[in-house]
Amino acid sequence: MIPLRMLRLSLRNLSVTSQALPSRVKVVEVGPRDGLQNEKGIVSTATKVELIDRLSATGLTAIEVGSFVSPKWVPQMANSSEVLKQITRVSHVSYPVLTPNIKGFQAALSAGAKEVAVFTAASETFSQKNTNASVEESLSRCQEVCSAAKEKNLKVRGYVSCVVGCPYEGPIQPAPVAKVVKQLYLMGCYEVSLGDTIGVGTPGSVESMLRVVLSEVPVSSLAIHCHNTYGQALANIYRSLQVDAHMLQEQVAILQQKMSCTCFMAWGYKRVLI
Repeated sequence: MIPLRMLRLSLRNLSVTSQALPSRVKVVEVGPRDGLQNEKGIVSTATKVELIDRLSATGLTAIEVGSFVSPKWVPQMANSSEVLKQITRVSHVSYPVLTPNIKGFQAALSAGAKEVAVFTAASETFSQKNTNASVEESLSRCQEVCSAAKEKNLKVRGYVSCVVGCPYEGPIQPAPVAKVVKQLYLMGCYEVSLGDTIGVGTPGSVESMLRVVLSEVPVSSLAIHCHNTYGQALANIYRSLQVDAHMLQEQVAILQQKMSCTCFMAWGYKRVLI
């Protein structure tokens, strides 16, 4: 949620030693999916394709381009198939798409997807409200997609929502987060993204969560996804880097202000939020 330029400048101003931070950080750009799915209007296929093609020219190595969810719940993602077919692919860039179930996976496969993503939550109530499924039911869907992806030699990323706080249950303890992260990892997710979905995390709560998760899953398979709802995203990213979270999720700079306010306001009428 924080522009990479701001992150670089802020870290430079902190004057930390090189030992305090990892030597390499991977940025997974999710703006074309996580950002645009929250826009009130429908962004045209041509505009999305142009955005993604421009992002491909920036040096990024991973750009999430869309979501194969029901257009009934997320009409902004209804043109994901056309977008995936029309983008100009760059050899060093991966273009994952979100596939919540086997139906979405099959649609993504038909559109030419080479990498997919599945998702669940650390909050039982959030899972029920967001996907009409319990955490265990959502994990069963993830397993089905992971098994199908393995047969087709497709890579799978995983998402876990509400890793530090839930709009319904309040603070989330680290133990259930570590449990679902480990399950996704054992299913075959090469990378699991830890999402502070409503942006209520603090450096302290994020660090506590990460240390428990890191006792179950190797750091090389983790990513951090921080929303800036209360202005804490940069501090949370920095603390995550300090505790060896080597991955970083970002959104395009132009979406930062929009996402910092809509991530929380969307509850109750927007589903499939991560």
